[in-house]
Amino acid sequence: MLEFAVKGSKRYYGWMIFLLGLVGVGFLVYLRQLDVGLGITGMNRDVSWGFYIANFTFLVGVAAGGVMVVLPYYLHDYKAYGKVTILGEFLAIAAVVMCITFILVDLGQPMRVLNVLLYPTPNSVLFWDTIVLNGYLLLNLIIGWNVLEAERNGVHYQGWLKPLIYLSIPWAISIHTVTAYLYCGLPGRGFWLTAILAPRFLSSAFASGPALLILLCLIIRRVSNFDPGWKQIQSLAVTVAYAICVNVFFFLCEVFVAFYSQIPEHMDHIKYLFVGLHGHGAYVPWMWAAMALMVLGIILLVNPVTRKTEGTLIVGCLAVFFGCWIDKGLGMISGGFVPNPLHEVNEYIPTLLEGLITIGVYGLGFFVLTVLYKIAIGVKEEVRA
Repeated sequence: MLEFAVKGSKRYYGWMIFLLGLVGVGFLVYLRQLDVGLGITGMNRDVSWGFYIANFTFLVGVAAGGVMVVLPYYLHDYKAYGKVTILGEFLAIAAVVMCITFILVDLGQPMRVLNVLLYPTPNSVLFWDTIVLNGYLLLNLIIGWNVLEAERNGVHYQGWLKPLIYLSIPWAISIHTVTAYLYCGLPGRGFWLTAILAPRFLSSAFASGPALLILLCLIIRRVSNFDPGWKQIQSLAVTVAYAICVNVFFFLCEVFVAFYSQIPEHMDHIKYLFVGLHGHGAYVPWMWAAMALMVLGIILLVNPVTRKTEGTLIVGCLAVFFGCWIDKGLGMISGGFVPNPLHEVNEYIPTLLEGLITIGVYGLGFFVLTVLYKIAIGVKEEVRA
């Protein structure tokens, strides 16, 4: 099936060259970071996880969101998702590739990742995060490739895949649950020290992942002869609508608990993010923008009239995706470190070089995604013909 990835129009090759250019720029800047160290980033004494880990956290959710098409199709035999299940699985693969790459660039010295394998520590959440991420990547590769191959040959997929498919469903939940435990397992950080953090992560994952999948399906409808189906897109939109409602509700629960209890270490983080603290408020406009985007997404996606109109559906999905990216990426990481446990504010602002490396990682992810989608669409078009 790999032959589908090397056949395409000039527009396809132009897009791939553009993505490789982004990867090249990011790699050149990364060589600079490898030589100088993480001093080129905006991280400091108080903030040891920055823009790389923020994007890692968000993309784990995008990967986990793929379960929202896998579960109904394989577990409940919801035939309508037959066309988009492979797209969700391949999106999860590309997202996990970006997650792993963000971890590598954040380590400073990438060889340090071998310590997890050479000196395994089962009492460390980082150890389990490595296991679940790589395991989820392997599961989606095996399942997606073999199911697509079976479809191309006009046969049912092999029976031995069934246990792996069932395993992949709780595994998808686990990758974001373990990521949440990385944060809420740190007792010195009041913003993260909450049992609802894992449910918040999952609700935002089930909103942002399917929202991106909807946008990708709409793009595929325009640039290829394969139609993922309007019914499937609408079913995903309903999932996004209620997941983003739950996500906002969970956040409001956090606000109530923090301010009703009047615990300073919980209140100060929220104050810093939304109104500023001690004269510092770099993230205030970003966080209000995130809230506005998520509310806009709720309005457009819960309302059947706007949800069933392609233009407003696109706006709603974009609003949900970027709202979650700001809230769960920038806000969640920076808000957890600032202010520090002594209530001092030492702000973290990502640098230009961090941004270029991040763009390079996204370029790599979308390159992988484009190759996988080109193969999937090629098979779908061949079968239909």
